[in-house]
Amino acid sequence: MSAFPRLGAIAVVLRGDRVLLVQRGKAPDRGLWGFPGGHVEPGETAMQAAARELAEETGVIARPVEYLTNVDVLRHDGSGRLVAHYLLAAVLCDYRRGAPVAADDVTDAAWFDVKTVRARELPMSANVAEVMELGIARVQARRCAESQASTAADSR
Repeated sequence: MSAFPRLGAIAVVLRGDRVLLVQRGKAPDRGLWGFPGGHVEPGETAMQAAARELAEETGVIARPVEYLTNVDVLRHDGSGRLVAHYLLAAVLCDYRRGAPVAADDVTDAAWFDVKTVRARELPMSANVAEVMELGIARVQARRCAESQASTAADSR
């Protein structure tokens, strides 16, 4: 295990009532659905890493907008010893273009109805539904603020 947590980034991409998820092809989350993402490279921000990993894993292009939250991922061996610690920055991204196609270290990539994720009908990595809900709330808040700004501008 490294002496400190490794930094990673995940891309939270919402499109209408759908969310983009990938199925992991490698351990430890092999077979589980989660957000596209991976390691932050030296000299790269977490927002840049989220957009890069999204494109590498799915072919989808999106613009990173803002940080949603951080997620600690702790992995232990059979005896309970900590073997890995990742700190994942969840980044809300605005979809631009592209259809999801699995690439890199994922076996599948697809849009899912948010109801499917809420109902936990998929085998998912930890915190996927909770992070998705943060993204939905942030998108709704942005739309409300934009609507209010537009209404205020129209009344001038």
